[in-house]
Amino acid sequence: MTNYSGSISKIESFSKFDGPGIRSVVFLSGCNLRCKYCHNPEMWKKESDNITSDELVEKLLRNKPYFKNGGGVTFSGGEPLLQKEFLLDVMKKLKEEDINITLDTAGYVSFDVSDVLKYVDLVLLDIKHVERCGYHSLTGGDISVFEKFIDIINKFNIPIWIRQVIVPGINDNILYMEKLKKYLKRINNIEKIEFLPFHRMGFSKYEELGIDNPLKDTPAMDKDKCEELYNYFLKI
Repeated sequence: MTNYSGSISKIESFSKFDGPGIRSVVFLSGCNLRCKYCHNPEMWKKESDNITSDELVEKLLRNKPYFKNGGGVTFSGGEPLLQKEFLLDVMKKLKEEDINITLDTAGYVSFDVSDVLKYVDLVLLDIKHVERCGYHSLTGGDISVFEKFIDIINKFNIPIWIRQVIVPGINDNILYMEKLKKYLKRINNIEKIEFLPFHRMGFSKYEELGIDNPLKDTPAMDKDKCEELYNYFLKI
């Protein structure tokens, strides 16, 4: 039996914010985007492999008694799909134990991930921006790569929860809400849409790592305004 090695930054147990029920969240290191509002810049670089798939599965199964009411394991990052073979091996072994699997992804990969998606029960899909220029400005990436991922995931009957970070001065306006509403029509099986207010809680990490923080002067998103935008979004 295979036993791949991978790099994880941490495991968070008993999360209630990364999918349904109580979940263990595995943060895989490495990301190919550089989102200006990222609060985990320490995960950009893939570190040396520090765990095998068997070891990770063993750790995760210790929490299996708590995975009730739809709970299970969420793979996040960084971008978990960048460690595809390791991720796939872990997912296969968890499915043998009937564990619910959620994938938290930005969908920014240039290779086919259909084999991974076969083992996924829910996708938390990050929407960075809905226009080419805005996407590149915010992430450094090309939105066409993300849209190819949409084409792949649309072939599967996987429930999707959309996550959109709302950032002051970037997308906290009515026009963006209207464009977002139109853009999301291209994605199948959306069950839920969440607006996440931009916050400054990870800013100290930029200083510690000596990384320039492009949004260091941007205030946290007002939660009331974020809710107003969300209500407007729902009505249009």
